Amino acid sequence: MSTTFSWFVLGWSVLLVGLLAIGGFFMFRKFLKSMPKQDGKSDLDWQDHFIEQTRDMWTDETRNLLEELIEPVPQIFRDAARRTIAGKIGQLAIEEQARTITTELLVKGYIMATPKRDHKFLIKRLEEKQINYEPFQKYLKA
Repeated sequence: MSTTFSWFVLGWSVLLVGLLAIGGFFMFRKFLKSMPKQDGKSDLDWQDHFIEQTRDMWTDETRNLLEELIEPVPQIFRDAARRTIAGKIGQLAIEEQARTITTELLVKGYIMATPKRDHKFLIKRLEEKQINYEPFQKYLKA
């Protein structure tokens, strides 16, 4: 074998193992979320429960705002992000006994459901939409 071909095979092997490791990591995270907790339901079960319980609380305005806020998320992850964020917003709505999902509830749930590194994008989008996020400053760590 030539040296060039050996380096090509080695490089391809490293790339393949790296991509498999990344995919395995995300699959393992999903597996952990689907494991039942002490109450018998997994995180995904609770998420679906909160979404179903609050399905009719959403208005067109809040649905559109949620779509605009998750727009920076890459398309491949957007559905998962939408469900996770909607589940957290639903949980907050049930805890606060809200009648509808308000903008304030949506912003608070979005902040709590997303990683801290994504808050700078949220702040930028809220400023563009002229939405006051000062009451939620304690949740933001941007």
